[in-house]
Amino acid sequence: MQKPFPLIVSSLIMCLFLFGFGLPKNIEKKVLKELQKVFLQNDFQLSPIRVSDTLNARLPQKIDGENFFELTNNNLHLGYCFVGKAPSKAAEFDFLIVFDPDLKIVHSKVLVYREEYGGEIGSKRWLKQFLGKTAGDRVDHERNIDGIAGATISVRAMTNAIDELLQTIGILQQNLVL
Repeated sequence: MQKPFPLIVSSLIMCLFLFGFGLPKNIEKKVLKELQKVFLQNDFQLSPIRVSDTLNARLPQKIDGENFFELTNNNLHLGYCFVGKAPSKAAEFDFLIVFDPDLKIVHSKVLVYREEYGGEIGSKRWLKQFLGKTAGDRVDHERNIDGIAGATISVRAMTNAIDELLQTIGILQQNLVL
């Protein structure tokens, strides 16, 4: 039986792209898995989005060349992804937001949650509230995002992080970065 050599090579290339951008190995693996599920393919390239220090100083969510990427496949623009951290009660959790080419959220995932309580924010049911949101939308845990009993701090943190990201996307669009 012949081994799936092209699949192995493309997976290694993707790993090198992410690894070269400084993501921790456990986060890198989870990001790759989620992107493969969203785009239904293994063969894509990740290019870091970079912004000037002047513009970055104005952004609610900082873009450091290691957290926001454009995804392509043979010059076909697939979308973007953002890998971020948000504070919970005593630690931070890692999350992924995936955008389509029009910068509409198509997927969100809590990658690593490090607290005893509040992990319910990682449920698909709760996270789907963010699907379809764009730079023109505001999300707020008191107005348009449902809370979760026992996860108030995490709900606020995730909602605030996504709202800051959406505001950042808007500023990047206004400044013709995206």
